[in-house]
Amino acid sequence: MTHDLPPVRGTLTPNRPLSDLTWLRVGGPADWLFQPADVDDLAAFLGALDPEIAVFPMGVGSNLIVRDGGIRAVVVRMGRGFNHIEIDGERVTAGVAALDAHVARKAAAAGVDLTFLRTIPGAIGGAVRMNAGCYGTYVADHLESVRAVTRSGQQVELAASELNLAYRQSDLPDGWVLTQATFRAPLGAPDALMARMDEQIAKRDATQPTKERTAGSTFRNPAGFSSTGRADDSHDLKAWKVIDDAGLRGATKGGAQMSEMHPNFLVNTGGASAADLEGLGEEVRNKVFQNSGISLEWEIMRVGEPAPE
Repeated sequence: MTHDLPPVRGTLTPNRPLSDLTWLRVGGPADWLFQPADVDDLAAFLGALDPEIAVFPMGVGSNLIVRDGGIRAVVVRMGRGFNHIEIDGERVTAGVAALDAHVARKAAAAGVDLTFLRTIPGAIGGAVRMNAGCYGTYVADHLESVRAVTRSGQQVELAASELNLAYRQSDLPDGWVLTQATFRAPLGAPDALMARMDEQIAKRDATQPTKERTAGSTFRNPAGFSSTGRADDSHDLKAWKVIDDAGLRGATKGGAQMSEMHPNFLVNTGGASAADLEGLGEEVRNKVFQNSGISLEWEIMRVGEPAPE
């Protein structure tokens, strides 16, 4: 119950369903959903919270399947107090709730080239956690530092190197909550940067099911990337290609489907459960392995518990 938890200035909601907070629109309830008012509210709460209670930071749910039984934890979701964007010369500092696309646009207007963020779904916190990238550029290429609150409530600053950013992953201890990130990027003409982003959007919309309920790429590319997250031209295996080669474009399970347009996109066609989506993904992994010997790794994070029998 909420009276067992520390007092907050933000919002603390018990048994909060999470389906409306994820792009795939599935998922059971969190034991508690905490929306901190600001970083001091977050730090005080985590510092006073029973260490036995799990903490799960959640962004805008763009790369997430919450299982149907929900999450036995305090889910921390950052909101308006964490969506600031500040620009100083070549440096851009953004709160973790700032949308990637908004950061890209505001930086471009100021003549700073973070255009690679424009087509990445979600917010800055998730982009950092996953070392998100697009068109050959990754967060690791431009990230200087982050600020976070530890599970014990300490406010810390970390250099990007301390996160050990790799392909679609980073090292951050369980229960730590990112609060902001600082990037450094080259300068460019605002008009040219805006035009580049327009081209990226047009290319994305022509090749990806952007009008559907998806969570971005479902599986990581199985090879062709170095440990730093940069492309390696000596290999060019793509997840969508091995899925297509296994005859799984358009495959379905319940209300879940591998997109006809781009077979590495898992789609909720309407009424899918988390079990449908994850189950279809596992069927794809098994059939791709049988067909090619390649073991696909999930890019979408799956959390929580299945629905009770």
